[in-house]
Amino acid sequence: MSFARVRALVVVGLLAVIALVFVVVAVVRDTQSKAGTAENCPEGWPIADVRLREQKDVKINVYNGTDEVGLAGSVADDFRNRKFQVKKEGNAPKAVDDVAVLRFGPKGVGSAHLLRAYFLNNAKLEPDLKRKDDTVDVILGNGFQQLATTTEVNQSLGDLGSPQAPAGTCPGPVK
Repeated sequence: MSFARVRALVVVGLLAVIALVFVVVAVVRDTQSKAGTAENCPEGWPIADVRLREQKDVKINVYNGTDEVGLAGSVADDFRNRKFQVKKEGNAPKAVDDVAVLRFGPKGVGSAHLLRAYFLNNAKLEPDLKRKDDTVDVILGNGFQQLATTTEVNQSLGDLGSPQAPAGTCPGPVK
């Protein structure tokens, strides 16, 4: 073997060892794996379920916040056809000017995130930290026209990214 080949092998070997050392140091000193989890949660803060749900696992109540008669029933039927679990439907106590309002507790964060995509990210989120169930209240507003198609929902979910824990909560483990 020539001197040039030996020198090249030594340089390549040295670079491989240096890269291995950097990888080991990065893995050992990793601080992101525990950031934002329930382990670091201040006492008394609720744990938010930030797992993105499938339609069949999402429980909703549909309320009509408009003057249009029967809107909650027709939208509830549309949600049922899309495999959502509709628990209640009826009229909202107050009119809503937005497209929709989503009210949910810490256990409903992932469900509300999915529902938000059905309104193309135009639904107003109203988290209630004292709420104990995983049901999301969908209040339809005057700006509502129709639910998004499956393709639009998938694109909207891509744009939204992962569900985020609301202020005052800690993200739970994602399985």
